[in-house]
Amino acid sequence: MSDFFSDLQQLRLIMHATAVVAGSLVAGWLLKQLAFWLLAAYNRREPALLAQSVLQHLSRPSAWFFPVLVLSFVLPLTRLEDRALEVARRLVETALLTTFAWGLVKTVDVVEDLVQHHYRLTDDDNLRVRKLFTQLQFVKKLAVTLIIFVATALVLMSFATVRKIGTGLLTSAGIASVIVGFAAQRSISNLLAGFQIAFTQPIRLDDVLVVEGEWGRVEEITFTYVVLRIWDERRLVLPLNYFIEKPFQNWTRTTSQLLGTVFLYTDYTIPVEAVRTELQRLVEENPLWDGRVCVLQVTDSKERTLELRCLVSASNSSRAFDLRCAVREQLVLFIQQHYPESLPKTRTLVAAPDQPFTPAPGDD
Repeated sequence: MSDFFSDLQQLRLIMHATAVVAGSLVAGWLLKQLAFWLLAAYNRREPALLAQSVLQHLSRPSAWFFPVLVLSFVLPLTRLEDRALEVARRLVETALLTTFAWGLVKTVDVVEDLVQHHYRLTDDDNLRVRKLFTQLQFVKKLAVTLIIFVATALVLMSFATVRKIGTGLLTSAGIASVIVGFAAQRSISNLLAGFQIAFTQPIRLDDVLVVEGEWGRVEEITFTYVVLRIWDERRLVLPLNYFIEKPFQNWTRTTSQLLGTVFLYTDYTIPVEAVRTELQRLVEENPLWDGRVCVLQVTDSKERTLELRCLVSASNSSRAFDLRCAVREQLVLFIQQHYPESLPKTRTLVAAPDQPFTPAPGDD
């Protein structure tokens, strides 16, 4: 009979503990729903970026954090035995640390949204913004890594066995650090290169680079590599050390403005001044021209042709490329229509059979 009452008492304790746990989880979930419902109502009445970002990024972590938080407060009310209560407390602490770290990681995304909203990367001359975004991306990755590292360390160190192992390992930390240092030499080098790039900034996000003969924009900078978006939508992935050790072209290092060149090869009979006037007219009508530079010069005289160089300016590299193509196409059309005799040609002088050959002046 005593066994029956003992089992019944144990069952009551289990049911009580289950009810307390379930009730606390439901209460925490309701608390989260209420908080985010009030925030959504406020955002509908007065739209704000902060409220929108919190609703977007923190909704899921909060759905886990609030119930676990409430459970951690009411856990002593479960009336569990000391050993069972200690196990439950460890599990709740682990869940609380994990969900809190998740929330911190998402809070970093909220801060990133606020900064990106305040500064625009889509402007033509966005040097200051690209500097900031490059540092922001690196700091964000570093902050997320530190949050995860600290949270993992706190979870592991909450267990006595792990603490004992960690204490024992400290005695061999010197040897282990040397071994790890040799093994992770490249990784550490890349990490240090990442710090150098983030704060000295030889490259930034959205910079226009020419690397390994490829033209593209910096799409992403991570702890170990840089992703370059090539003009034809391919991706070129390079280690961070590349930009510290090897030369490359940065077309937007100090400004996005750029000069573009167009070369034309014509006959010696071309009226250069007429072509120069036409170039001025063309660029003045083209919205891609930024109004700074428009020059036509004879830069070389070859055996059969003249080399004309047109120098035009634009606000960024993409506009400069399109402007060069337009100028080249329209000037060739102009010469074809107005001075077709000045297109490149090869002269051949054939003497009559009964007359000796007399070279023309200037011919060899």
